[in-house]
Amino acid sequence: MSLRILLLGGTGDALRIARGLPAGHVYSLAGLGKVPDDLKCEVRIGGFGGSAGLARYLTDAGIGLLVDATHPYAAQISANAAVASRAAQVPYWALRRAPWQPRAGDDWRIVGDWAQLVAELTPFARPLFTLGREPLAHLDEIPEHQYWTIRCLDAHPGNARACVVDARGPFTLDGERAFFAAVGADVVVSKNSGGRATEAKLEVARELGLPVVMLGRPALPDADRVFDDPCALLDALLAPYE
Repeated sequence: MSLRILLLGGTGDALRIARGLPAGHVYSLAGLGKVPDDLKCEVRIGGFGGSAGLARYLTDAGIGLLVDATHPYAAQISANAAVASRAAQVPYWALRRAPWQPRAGDDWRIVGDWAQLVAELTPFARPLFTLGREPLAHLDEIPEHQYWTIRCLDAHPGNARACVVDARGPFTLDGERAFFAAVGADVVVSKNSGGRATEAKLEVARELGLPVVMLGRPALPDADRVFDDPCALLDALLAPYE
């Protein structure tokens, strides 16, 4: 592609796209998690300073196409990207991973925010959180009858009522079975991230008859082109572009 690409990433799908980008393009990460060091394209770490800062970067760096492959729950980043692309008059493409769908035997309780999530967890004693870092801000709010297991990318101290497990997917079905047994979870808390990398937890919850408290997806902005598959997006990026 003749246009210089800025790829907003932070997911496994984004990294797969970045691995296919040649030199001259830019892969942007917020800075959380492991930073890849084996890419041909440039890697940029850190934020842009909101939509205005991103718009300036698009212009100053000579970016001709903005590609949003951030997490489905990174709504603010996607909103900033959409605004910045319009301000800089740069096309905006997005990878929108298809959400998981409940299957026979699933017991999903859909919630819209943290307050609803906490209320839904009231009957349970040992929630397993797979939301990322968000529960870490609430370690001092754990009800007396609960013990939390929190799985996220980065190591973090827990407390007397919580254990934090740092782990990175993809997760296997057998690995998740062993993990669930070790922590004694009676309910799973998840985002509807979609994809295969972390789907095994839903299969194990189904096998064990465990409820899943599912945080609903935020609304995301429209894009000039939307893809649901990283390979298809990469193919489009590498095709001749006028």
